Amino acid sequence: MLESLIGLIVRIINITEFIVFTVIMYFLSYLPKMQDSPFYYYLFRKWCRSFIRALGLKLIIHQKNIKAIPEQYVLISNHPSAVEDIAVPALYPVHSLAKIEVKDWFIVGRINKVAGTLYVDREDPESRKNTVENMLAAVMQGKNIALYPEGGCTGRRITKEFKRGAFELSMRSGVPVLPILIYYQAQQDFEWQPPYQLMDKIWHFLTSRNKNVEIFQYDVIEPDKFKDKYEFSAYMQDFYRKKQTKYLE
Repeated sequence: MLESLIGLIVRIINITEFIVFTVIMYFLSYLPKMQDSPFYYYLFRKWCRSFIRALGLKLIIHQKNIKAIPEQYVLISNHPSAVEDIAVPALYPVHSLAKIEVKDWFIVGRINKVAGTLYVDREDPESRKNTVENMLAAVMQGKNIALYPEGGCTGRRITKEFKRGAFELSMRSGVPVLPILIYYQAQQDFEWQPPYQLMDKIWHFLTSRNKNVEIFQYDVIEPDKFKDKYEFSAYMQDFYRKKQTKYLE
C-alpha cells in the first residue's frame, strides 16, 4: 500500500514537472534567436528526459560496443514506436530527422522545430533530396544526426528495405554510423498502431503493462568499408535482421 502511494506521488510530481517544463519550452520558442540555439537544444534534451519520466518509462542501455563511441556520428535505429522520437535525443546528443507531419503536432511540434529537428516529406522526391543536403550541412557544423532507415514507424519487426539517406550522408561526410537497436519488453503496447493521434499514443504508453525500454548500442561502422551507399545500406539491413532474430524473436 505504501509503495503504491509513493509511486503515485512520484508519478504526479513527474507529470507536473513535465507540464510546467513544456509550458516554459513553448513560450521560450517564441523568443528571438532561440531557433536551433545551443541553449534551447540543451533544454530540449532535458525536456525529452522529463517526458520520459512523466510517461513512467525506464530506459535501459546495453553497451554492446567494444570501442568508445566517437564524438560525431550518424545514429541509426529501428523504429517500432513513437517513443524513439523522445528517447533517442534524451540519451544521445543528436538532431533527429522526422516526418514533416511532426511539425503540426500540438505544442510538441513547435518545440521540436525550434530545437533543430530536421524534417522530410517522404512523398516528395525533391524534399528527400534537399533533406540530405541539409543533413550534410548540419554534420559539417559538427552536429550528430539520428535517422530511421526503415523510413518511419513500421512496427515491431524490420521488414522494409532500408532507405539510403543515412548511408549517403555517412559516405559523403566520412562520419561513421552508430547503430542502436530498440526493444520494448511490452512490444504490442508500444508498437505503432491505430489510432495515430498524439494523445492516443501517450495514452498507450501511460497504460502499458511493462514500461522497460531496452537500447542495444553497438560499435560504429566506418563508411570507407563500402563501395557505395547501396552496399552500405544492404549490410546494415542484414545487421539489423540478425539482431532482430536474436532479441526480437
